[in-house]
Amino acid sequence: MKQVAVITLATIIGILIVACATPQLPAPAARPTSASATANGSGQGHNDSVPMTAAIEAAVNRIGVASLEPAKSLDQPNVALDPAQVPAPIHRTEPTTVEVNLTIKEVNAEIAPGATYSFWTFNGTVPGPLIRVMEGDTVKLTLTNPKESSNGHNIDLHAVNGPGGGAGVTMVSPGETKTLTFKALNPGIYVYHCAYAPPYHHIAQGMYGAILVEPKGGLPPVDREFYVMQGEWYTTGKFGDHGHQDFSNDKAMAEQPEYFTMNGNVEALTKLYPLHAQVGETVRIFFGVGGPNVGSNFHVIGEIFDKVYSGSPDTFIANEETWYVPPGSVSVFEFKVNEPGQYTLVDHALYRVGKGAAGVLMVDGAWDDSIYSPNAANAGH
Repeated sequence: MKQVAVITLATIIGILIVACATPQLPAPAARPTSASATANGSGQGHNDSVPMTAAIEAAVNRIGVASLEPAKSLDQPNVALDPAQVPAPIHRTEPTTVEVNLTIKEVNAEIAPGATYSFWTFNGTVPGPLIRVMEGDTVKLTLTNPKESSNGHNIDLHAVNGPGGGAGVTMVSPGETKTLTFKALNPGIYVYHCAYAPPYHHIAQGMYGAILVEPKGGLPPVDREFYVMQGEWYTTGKFGDHGHQDFSNDKAMAEQPEYFTMNGNVEALTKLYPLHAQVGETVRIFFGVGGPNVGSNFHVIGEIFDKVYSGSPDTFIANEETWYVPPGSVSVFEFKVNEPGQYTLVDHALYRVGKGAAGVLMVDGAWDDSIYSPNAANAGH
């Protein structure tokens, strides 16, 4: 049965409301009335139709809500990474030297329809590319910061054994290139991120990714692999505002994000790059959190994870439903899909879904009444 591949965030929120029988979520587009909203007559600021409650007013007064400048011209449409862009599995048993080249790209792109943001990235995407090596490999990583950049950068890989994880020897000013060599000693999957001072600001701008160190001989084979990382964004305007969203240090210090994304855009895994699989296939998701502050309670609605592990694949937990992934960490989720339909990826701190923390896995194939009846392939959830 063929499923519709383009799913909007509003559709996901509606599905959650109906299927979970929870109270209706607040409409993301509705905004509290504020002085800045009233002053902005361009239609790019806040919606004046909703009165401000005392609690919202207190938060607004403490953090501030800014009117937005018009959206900036785009260097690229978005920074969303296709979750299917995963390097080929490793089958060898002997170590080798793996060369990795990463280029810093500071770009203006959309974080959501009608809202631009100035991202700092590895290779132009959030997250940066998945690096895949084997236990015992020697990794030669070259980091380039183009002369057009406005900032210095570096890289700290949590898979490195040594002070700073590589950050101290990869400091690159605009126009510089530096190379780090390290041996991958510990099987597992790990975060990498920029650690240039202040590191939390560089991470908040989108500078994170993952490195997978497979055990000798590789991981057990599966039919599909996907790479997803969640992060949160601290912007001067509110979620849903149109215009250019600048970084808000006040909101970051208060840990009050406006946006959550899976793979760098509110629509990355719903409209731009939904995941796809077939009934009967085994799926492996490498799911991490760049942060910088907020972890994720990862859950796929309608599935049970056969295996979940953080660190060594030998330490997996069987039959898990929801798994907490802290900032600066990656976990691996494996499961088999038994029925066709739409499976929603969420952070089960569910109000974050209304700010973008969602994705979709579309599964095609025949319905099996012996597992689930009546047929609910078109129900989604």
